Amino acid sequence: MHVSSTAEAGVRMSAGPRTVGRRRFLAAAIVAAGGSAVADESKNSASGNAGPKKQPAADVPFRISLAEWSLHRTIFAGKLDHLDFPRFARQRFGIEAVEYVNQFFKDKAKDVDYLAELARRAADEGVESLLVMCDGLGRLGDPDGRNRTKAIENHFPWVEAAKRLGCHSIRVNAASDGSFEEQQKLAADGLTRLCEYAGQMKMAVIVENHGGLSSNGKWLAGLVRLVDRPNCGTLPDFGNFHDYDRYLGVEELMPWAKGVSAKSHEFDAAGDEVRTDYRKMLAIVAKSGYRGHVGIEYEGKGLSEEEGILATKKLLERIRGELPA
Repeated sequence: MHVSSTAEAGVRMSAGPRTVGRRRFLAAAIVAAGGSAVADESKNSASGNAGPKKQPAADVPFRISLAEWSLHRTIFAGKLDHLDFPRFARQRFGIEAVEYVNQFFKDKAKDVDYLAELARRAADEGVESLLVMCDGLGRLGDPDGRNRTKAIENHFPWVEAAKRLGCHSIRVNAASDGSFEEQQKLAADGLTRLCEYAGQMKMAVIVENHGGLSSNGKWLAGLVRLVDRPNCGTLPDFGNFHDYDRYLGVEELMPWAKGVSAKSHEFDAAGDEVRTDYRKMLAIVAKSGYRGHVGIEYEGKGLSEEEGILATKKLLERIRGELPA
């Protein structure tokens, strides 16, 4: 069924009383089970929308985390078990915060014992679990109302899983079809309804510039304004902007950032990233007032995954030392 408008879609897809009641019951149960809560968000005075999540950093402008995707070849090859990721991050790289990817435990979203074991291993290493990157769950801005609702509901178990792990957010995609404005409205409908569910568990839903119109900073910033919820934010990625100016794109997305992804591919002899001016990019991040984690996401092939992670970490640490605390 192809809906003719977002308003019509909202009427046709509204959850019935039983469904809403069940969701609220599940949300309450997950909250009661424990996990970290998303801090209350203040309104950004310039935009009137939720500002960046302020994570306290003692004497540094940002902290460094590791996105699990940096090790995707290692994990897919069976050389590293997903459950060992927090330990590997801490012991191999000295990194104390991680960002999971649902592809590496895609059948475990409802496995309470597995999630408890992963949370225990992270806690044993003193590693903080920040978010779960969610892919392959359907398009939150699908023009077909039934498909959009299915995509929204596919994310629910991952909100719950992220809560159990102690994360503050799930990272989602905002794919759709249609014109610039039509895609914004459709994606806003999907995000709003997902944020409503996540909000019951004090969880955030953050969108990455990750292909399609989401790689257009103006479009994605406009989408978050349309949703206008404190638990809806962004995950600006230094790459993934394609033909769009990456520095402008990050600047446009930083007012709602609840995480930052330091994408890296290759380095020159001085240790600087070739495709992105990290000094310029991190100055934009710092100027926005963001004080949270900057996540390493190495995707290069010139260095091994471990070498690329270490090179990115070294670069982040060097530039961090140049920024005011």
